[in-house]
Amino acid sequence: MASDSTTTSIAASQPRASAFPYGTDNTKLSGVVLAYVICVLTPIEVSLGSIALTPLRVLLLAMVVPLTVNLFSGRYGKLLACDYLFFAHMAWATLAVAVNNPDRVLENVGSAAVEFLGGYLVARAFIRTPDQFQSLIKILLFFIVLSLPFAVIETLDGRAVIPGIIDSIPGLTSVKQVQIPKRLGFYRVQNVFSHPIHYGLFCSVALTLVLVGLKDKLSLTMRILGSAAVFLGTLMSLSSGALLPLVLQIGLIGWATVFKSVKRKWLMMLGLFVMLYITIDLLSNRTPTKVFMSYATFSSQTAYYRSIIFDWGMINVWNNPVFGLGLRPWIRPFYMKQGSVDNYWLAMAMKYGIPGFILIVLGYFSALFKVGFQNLEFSERVSRLRFAWMVTFCGLSFTLTTVHVWTAMYSFVFFFFGSGLWMANYTAEDDGALPDVKAKDGEDPR
Repeated sequence: MASDSTTTSIAASQPRASAFPYGTDNTKLSGVVLAYVICVLTPIEVSLGSIALTPLRVLLLAMVVPLTVNLFSGRYGKLLACDYLFFAHMAWATLAVAVNNPDRVLENVGSAAVEFLGGYLVARAFIRTPDQFQSLIKILLFFIVLSLPFAVIETLDGRAVIPGIIDSIPGLTSVKQVQIPKRLGFYRVQNVFSHPIHYGLFCSVALTLVLVGLKDKLSLTMRILGSAAVFLGTLMSLSSGALLPLVLQIGLIGWATVFKSVKRKWLMMLGLFVMLYITIDLLSNRTPTKVFMSYATFSSQTAYYRSIIFDWGMINVWNNPVFGLGLRPWIRPFYMKQGSVDNYWLAMAMKYGIPGFILIVLGYFSALFKVGFQNLEFSERVSRLRFAWMVTFCGLSFTLTTVHVWTAMYSFVFFFFGSGLWMANYTAEDDGALPDVKAKDGEDPR
């Protein structure tokens, strides 16, 4: 009996097995994540025949298969609906391109799948705890600050510094230097990305994460200075699509602050949005979507052009509802010389049909709702991180109706999306807190 009692006592004193069994130290950020972010910011391209290789694609090509196997074997925690839906989306995208462009399936879908799923899988695998998530925010802030001197030079003389240096090296090419007229007397900054809007988006995602998510890591002064750096980088892109999420994030932080003692403040906001949508629909001769686009651009001309893109894009969707257009050119007015579609959600429907669109949207918003409704009251820090991540993606969700993302930024958006999904199944046991330890009733998660 004494022996049994001793054994029981020893067993009870042993630490609980980690809920995140992929590594030995769940407080430190994996070097894979740092390598991923560096690759996103390295605009080098090498052509092997018809295949364009970048450091990001090389990294993800080496990792996407083992990470996929580990994900579906449960190595990275309980599977989420979005895990299945995102893979189903890429499977349907492959089928859609095979139907429309059978000779281009491997080249185009392969790169899209590696960038999209690869970025998402890296985040699902290696960002599994609050410490790792906050380390990621710090790394993002560091690179934003590091990019500012190059951005200042570019906004004054119109030449992206780092891509220019890479292009001067024999055998290497970089992203194409975009030629866009000045706005407000300054050149738009693309920095190391394919387009100024991508640099703006890269900076903008960090605002709430720095200001709110690092509350227990940095002083208020440092967080304000960090937020100022984020704002400056976003501003130098001179892109309404990048400034929009900043405005939305600031608005949501303000709403949370004003109504911090109101439990149902987010349902109240949702109700106000529904009322606003109905009111605009009844009183305006334009759809609420077009009204929104008109206020989300720098000029009325841009807004009008985007409304035409939306109208003709939907015509293409309804004409090709199942498999979409694949990589075929879309039907549009003769005066629209460029075939770009400034709307990520619309582009998905046009390229991969309504099924492809539904799969990506269901995956995206099911994850947001899963994280949003997870009970995290036991931890003020994790509740605050959840608030910052949710605010970031609420802003980005709207922004993706006015911009499109591709290559490195496409991968980065879904990498950052995946970086917050550890919160979907996070529990008091994982946090090391007692089940009855909760944040104060009505306390602001920030």
